[in-house]
Amino acid sequence: MAQDDLIVRQLGVCDYEPIWHAMQNFTATRQSETADEIWMLQHRPIFTQGQAGKAEHLLNSGQIPVLQVDRGGQVTYHGPGQLMFYLLLDLRRRKLGVRQLVTLMEQSVIKLLAEYDITALARADAPGVYVDAAKVAALGLRVRHGRCYHGLSLNVDLDLSPFAGINPCGYQGLQVTRLRDLGVEDSLAEVRARLSEHLLMELGYNSPHFTTEFPNDYV
Repeated sequence: MAQDDLIVRQLGVCDYEPIWHAMQNFTATRQSETADEIWMLQHRPIFTQGQAGKAEHLLNSGQIPVLQVDRGGQVTYHGPGQLMFYLLLDLRRRKLGVRQLVTLMEQSVIKLLAEYDITALARADAPGVYVDAAKVAALGLRVRHGRCYHGLSLNVDLDLSPFAGINPCGYQGLQVTRLRDLGVEDSLAEVRARLSEHLLMELGYNSPHFTTEFPNDYV
């Protein structure tokens, strides 16, 4: 593949830790000609704590596991019904800065929600996308040697009750919402397809290769 190509992997519902380590391995071993990738999936229930995460923001995890990871940001929750878009990009090659990438991700979600007549905003003080001050999409990245992994999560139709056990993204009292409560009845697959179109357009990829395969050498 040419180095400007993109592989988009649609991976279903996955445990968090193997995917996280696969992202690390992919990033650590990729070469200058390696095609960028985006992984689209859901996770089984888990709280993840960012590398600078503070313990006081984890209030009551209950029976849900907690994992310290290497993305930016504080604690958040992942579960079925939440779409994950993991961006494994060579930022130097694409001449993208981290702040620029964050803005591109936020704008992709904002444009998606506009299709459903939902007004959404980004906040300079707290990366993510908000509807009436409630967070609907969260962002977190890790950059190593000019290459990034992790990405964004979009709440579509997940159980929001676990968010009551944390200060979401480190903000006490922050409300969290989901597309289903905003009147969106489209399936996860439809929302995923729509968001991927916006994201690929914002990133400037014209002919991505879609696959459901996950090579064994990633794990």
